[in-house]
Amino acid sequence: MSWELLFWLLALGALLLLVVQLLRFLRADGDLTLLWAEWQGRRPEWELTDMVVWVTGASSGIGEELAYQLSKLGVSLVLSARRVDELERVKRRCLENGNLRGKDILVLPLDLTNRSSHELATNAVLQEFGKGFFNSLRNELAAYSGITVSNICPGPVQSNIVKNALTEEVSKSVGNGGDQSYKMATSRCVRLMLICMANDLKEVWIADHPFLLMAYLGQYMPTLAWWLTSKFGKRRIENFKSGVDADSSYFKPLKTKHN
Repeated sequence: MSWELLFWLLALGALLLLVVQLLRFLRADGDLTLLWAEWQGRRPEWELTDMVVWVTGASSGIGEELAYQLSKLGVSLVLSARRVDELERVKRRCLENGNLRGKDILVLPLDLTNRSSHELATNAVLQEFGKGFFNSLRNELAAYSGITVSNICPGPVQSNIVKNALTEEVSKSVGNGGDQSYKMATSRCVRLMLICMANDLKEVWIADHPFLLMAYLGQYMPTLAWWLTSKFGKRRIENFKSGVDADSSYFKPLKTKHN
């Protein structure tokens, strides 16, 4: 085989790899490292069993779905949020649909803004289970051995976060979540979070396009990303104030959503 032929074969191989990666990216709903881990990495069903996971914000949205999926893996849970009645509802559903018994779930009401309560809550978890894996950790803990900090960056996810957000009046919420059909299903977001946890990934981006594309632009072409953000930013604020979902009025789904 001549050197010239070898060169063209290598060039063709590189071009095909580039095309494959581009096609993967166009269909991606997470960064490519995360999706590789989903395909070839460790499974949550193998890695996360027999653990204790403390889920903050467990009364709704991503935290609630995280509790449900973890309960199916047989993971003991600590459920924290401010609304005790909602935590009890989540606990009941975990017991109905998961692989846990009552003693495997601790309902621990907690207001994260009240920092003086953190130590007492942590002691309560350690007294109950003797160990814990936290779904929310400060980066400072990375200095301690045996602790992995994962920075998970989700894009728009179907939840009540917009509905419960405050307006100009502190006591008044938006009350209307708007159209959320274009957003990622919460179940898909949480599944990718579990993949991240199982593979000890340090940072992951979870989003459909065009939000995932914006994350990549922000990393590799920040000036262009800021220019695009400034163009859309004013419109997003106007939509939000008028009770319409910030992005749904002009972002259309670019691919079939995951269920």
